[in-house]
Amino acid sequence: MRRAVLRTETVKLRPPRPPRRGRPVALTLVYGFIGLIALGTALLSLPIATASGERAPLVDALFTATSAVCVTGLVVHDTGTYWSRFGQAVILLLIQAGGFGFATSATLLLVTIGHRATLRERLACGFSLGADTTAPGEILRLVRRFAVLTFLIELAGALLLLPRALDVHPPGHAIWWSLFHSVSAFNNAGFDITGGYRSLIPYQRDPWVLLTIGLLIVLGGISFVVLSDIAVERRWRRLTVDSKLVLTTTGFLLLIGMVAFLLIESSNPATLGRLDWGSRLLNALFHSITPRTAGFNAVDMSALREETLFLITALMFIGGASGSTAGGIKVQTFSLLFFAILASVQGHTRVVAFGREVPHVQVYRALAVALLSIAVVFSVALTLALTIETRFIDVWFEAVSAFGTVGLSTGITPELNTVGRLILIATMFTGRLGPLTLALALAARTRPSPVRYAPETVRLG
Repeated sequence: MRRAVLRTETVKLRPPRPPRRGRPVALTLVYGFIGLIALGTALLSLPIATASGERAPLVDALFTATSAVCVTGLVVHDTGTYWSRFGQAVILLLIQAGGFGFATSATLLLVTIGHRATLRERLACGFSLGADTTAPGEILRLVRRFAVLTFLIELAGALLLLPRALDVHPPGHAIWWSLFHSVSAFNNAGFDITGGYRSLIPYQRDPWVLLTIGLLIVLGGISFVVLSDIAVERRWRRLTVDSKLVLTTTGFLLLIGMVAFLLIESSNPATLGRLDWGSRLLNALFHSITPRTAGFNAVDMSALREETLFLITALMFIGGASGSTAGGIKVQTFSLLFFAILASVQGHTRVVAFGREVPHVQVYRALAVALLSIAVVFSVALTLALTIETRFIDVWFEAVSAFGTVGLSTGITPELNTVGRLILIATMFTGRLGPLTLALALAARTRPSPVRYAPETVRLG
C-alpha cells in the first residue's frame, strides 16, 4: 500500500514585533508643561502683551511664562505696569492651567468636547492631583469635583476681596484686581498687579485682605484630596494618614514660622517694628503662610534680617502638600523623614505614623527626593552666585524661592543678566516638576528584586 507524500514547502514567518512601550506618564506631564510654556512665551512676545506696545525680549517673555506656568511668581518686570491687560490675562490663564495641572486641564477639556479619556490620560490626571491610588474609573469624577471646587473657591475669594478693591480702584479695575489676586493666591503663584513691585505692602494693616489671601493660599496648598477627605469623613479618626500628615505638619510649620518671624522682626523698624502689635501678629502669620509657597509679601523682603531670610528658605524648601498647587519637596516628604528619624532614635525598625506602618519603599523615595532637591538647590545657588555680585544669602534665598516655586525675592531678580535668568528658568521648571517626576519615575521602576544579598553593617556617625 503506497501513500502520496506532499512536497515540502518552506513558509517564512515575519518576526514578531516587540511590544511597544507607552510613554511614561511622568514624561507626559513634562512635555505638557513645556508646551504650555512655549505657548505662553509666544503670546507674551506679542506687542499687544506689553503696556508700551513694544515686543518684550524673548528671554523676559520666557521667564514670565515659566514663572506663571510653574506658579512661582518671580518676575523680571512689574506685572501691574509692564504688561497690558492682555498680557496680564495671558499670565492669569497660564497660572490657572499650571496650578490646575496640565494633564488635568487637557483631559477635562477633551472630556468636555466629547473625547473619551484613555487609561493613560486618567492615570496622568491622578498623578497630577496626587491621587495615584485612586481607581482609574474614579479619576474623571475626581477631576470634575476638583474643577468645580477650584472655581468656587476662586470666585468666593474674588468676591471677598472686591469691597477692598473698590475703595481704591474704579469698578472695572477693582473686579480685575480681585479676580487676579484670588486666582494667583489659590494657585500659590504670587503674581500681583498692585504695581511698583509692592505686592501687598499697601494692605499690611488690612486684616481682611491679608487673611483672605492667606486662607486661599492654605486651601490651595493642602491639595484637593485632603479637602475632599475632610469633607467626606468629618472626623479626625477617620481621616487617612496622608491627610493627617498634611494637616498636622502644615499647622506646626505655620505656628513655628509665625512665632520665629515675630520674635526676630519685632525689633526691626524697617519691617514689623513700626507696626502696632495687632498688625505685627497679622503680618507674622501672613509671612508664615506665604512661603508655603505663594510669594506674596506685605513687608519689604530686602529689609528682612538674615536670620529671617534663612528661616523662610526652610519653609520654602518644604513647601505644601503633594498634588496641590504648592511646590517644594512637599510636607509628606518632610513628615516621613521626620518619622523615620524618630523611629531610628527610638530603636524601631519600622516607620509608624498615626498608628499606621509606612512602607519602607516610600521612606526611600522621600529620602531620594529630599537629597536630590538639596543637591539641586546647592548647585543652583553656587552657579547663580557666579553671575551676580551681591550677598550670598540673597542668592541662596533666590535659588530656594525658584526651586520651591515660591516667588519671594529680596529684589535681585530684575538685576539678573541673561545667564542668571536662564538658570532661574531651569530651576523653576525643575522645582515644579522635578520632585513629582522623580517620585513617579521611582514608583514606575519599583519591582521586587529576584536576588537578595547577605547583610553586612557599616559604621555610622
